[in-house]
Amino acid sequence: MTNAYEEYMRQMIKPMRDELTNAGFQELTTDEAVEEYMESASGTTLVVVNSVCGCAAGLARPAVTQSVINSDKKPDHLVTVFAGQDKEATTKMREYFGGIEPSSPSVALLNGNKVVHFIPRHDIEGASMEDVMNNLTTAFEKYC
Repeated sequence: MTNAYEEYMRQMIKPMRDELTNAGFQELTTDEAVEEYMESASGTTLVVVNSVCGCAAGLARPAVTQSVINSDKKPDHLVTVFAGQDKEATTKMREYFGGIEPSSPSVALLNGNKVVHFIPRHDIEGASMEDVMNNLTTAFEKYC
C-alpha cells in the first residue's frame, strides 16, 4: 500500500519526468531496467540523471531537451533515471559511470556503455542555459 507522502511525490514530480519523456527520453525506473538497457547498449546514449532541484528545472532539463531538438548530430538513444525517486535505478546507472562522483542533476554521454562525456551538477548550477547547451552540442559533434 502506498502512503500519502509517496503518492504526493509521484504527483509532484510527474511534470519533471514528463519534460524528458515528452522529448523522447526513455525512463529507466528499476535497477533491472538499467542493467538490461546498459548490457545491450550500442551506439551513443545520452543519460540524464534527473532531479527535483531548481537547477534541473531551470537549466538541465531545458538545455538537454533543446540540445537534442536543435542539434544536427544527436545521440542514438535517450534515457533518464530520477535521483531521489528511483533510487535503485539511479544507483545502478551510476555504477556504469565508473569513478565519477554521484551528482544530480547530471548528464552523461555514453558510447556503448562507457562514459565519453560527463556534465556534473557543478557545471550546470550557476551556468547559463546556453553554456550547458554548448557543452552538450560540442560533445554531440565529437562523439555522435
